[in-house]
Amino acid sequence: MVAGASALFSACSGQKAEFAAVDVTGADYAKDFALTDHNGQARTMKDFNGKIVVMFFGYTQCPDVCPTTMAELAEVRKVLGADGNRVQGLFVTVDPERDTPEVLKAYMANFDPSFLALYTTPEKLALVAKDYKVYYKKVEGKTATSYTMDHSAGSYIYDTKGKLRLFTRYGTGTAPLVADIKLLLKEAS
Repeated sequence: MVAGASALFSACSGQKAEFAAVDVTGADYAKDFALTDHNGQARTMKDFNGKIVVMFFGYTQCPDVCPTTMAELAEVRKVLGADGNRVQGLFVTVDPERDTPEVLKAYMANFDPSFLALYTTPEKLALVAKDYKVYYKKVEGKTATSYTMDHSAGSYIYDTKGKLRLFTRYGTGTAPLVADIKLLLKEAS
């Protein structure tokens, strides 16, 4: 009986992946979205079935966090080689007032041609942000158009079935994200 219990416990302990990011598997939020991409196409999570989706909320005039995050994700795709084609980067603007589809498209071109920027109306953005537990707030500048946006600085990572699995904090780095995505891709095979 003891040998059977021991075998059961060791079998169970070997099954759980050790992620660098925060494991939020089974979370009851951030399940889906209905947004428009920078090409004018309506998008939901179903559009990316079979891919690991990394979603980040930011804005194009962000001086540091947003471009750093998107550059890291572009580097992750390169490091993954052929598996990088199974990763979809999504950038959701928290500044729909200035981030027009044209601006978003040009911004994504700075990082990776496969990345998509998503937007919606300010009213719908508030609902999406609430569902994703994302904080954002306009911070007035010296002129009407020189404002900045305070915002959350983490990314949501979905598995190939469109289920939210991980939350990675800003500044974690490329290597831990590559390792986590490899684990998720391994689960999918």
